[in-house]
Amino acid sequence: MLSSTRGSGTAETGAAGAARPVRALSHAAIGLRRITQHRGAVAGAVLIAGLFLGALMAPSFARYDPTEPHFGLRLQPPSAVFPLGTDSFGRDILSRLAYGGRVSLVVGAVSVLVSFAVGLPLGIVAGYAGGRTDNLIMRAIDVWLAFPELLLAIGIVAVLGPGLQNVMLAIGISGVPGVCRLVRGSVLSIKEEAYIEVARAVGGTAAHIVRAHVFPNVLAPVLVLLTLRLGTAILAGVGLSFLGLGVQPPTPEWGAMVAEGRAYLQQAWWVSTIPGAAIFISVMGFNMLGDGLRDALDPRLH
Repeated sequence: MLSSTRGSGTAETGAAGAARPVRALSHAAIGLRRITQHRGAVAGAVLIAGLFLGALMAPSFARYDPTEPHFGLRLQPPSAVFPLGTDSFGRDILSRLAYGGRVSLVVGAVSVLVSFAVGLPLGIVAGYAGGRTDNLIMRAIDVWLAFPELLLAIGIVAVLGPGLQNVMLAIGISGVPGVCRLVRGSVLSIKEEAYIEVARAVGGTAAHIVRAHVFPNVLAPVLVLLTLRLGTAILAGVGLSFLGLGVQPPTPEWGAMVAEGRAYLQQAWWVSTIPGAAIFISVMGFNMLGDGLRDALDPRLH
């Protein structure tokens, strides 16, 4: 009896163990695993993390006031006292580089938020509604696209005046058409799927279908574009500052630092080269991360 009872318990345990379901990985977990296995995405994430860390901890390692001139220390080469040298006003380039990273990141983040706040709903409405609404929105976008992004941003800043807020608004507005077109294309393909037809058949309203089915499936390409747009927005911001239309002196900003040092390239290469390298690394980091996200989240590549 005792052995029979033990055998029965063992069988039950075995049956229970055999019947235990294997938990499947979620789409988010699968996507995260693909991203962490993508060397380019990981390298881009490391570069961006370093950029954010440097900007966040600028007060901790910046030895000098980034706006205070020291005319007796003009154009000092990199040394133990000034690890990245000084500029034409004797200001510490390391301090200005760290604080300038804050400005560039804010310009990139806010301008991208402006682009997506306008372009995302426009693209969803145009793609899902179709007909006259789609034609009206896309003809306006076509007119918008007739102006190159940087030229449009320059025109907006010329009207509004130079300054940080106007630069962010100008870059954000100039990026709306690209966001709208990508979102519209994604919505056009999604709304033809069978599950959308089922949702309509059971009486789902347009607002419910967009919120529950369309928007979640648009997030993947939107996330990829957002990452890529961050690099483009930072580059546009430093370009406007280089032209004198962005952040005004003496506020440290990478584009303005490159512009200030271009007259001293032969005798003091570090004044322009170091902020230029920071621009290159930041834009490359966002582009590498965006490419990695696209490869990881695109189901056609797996």
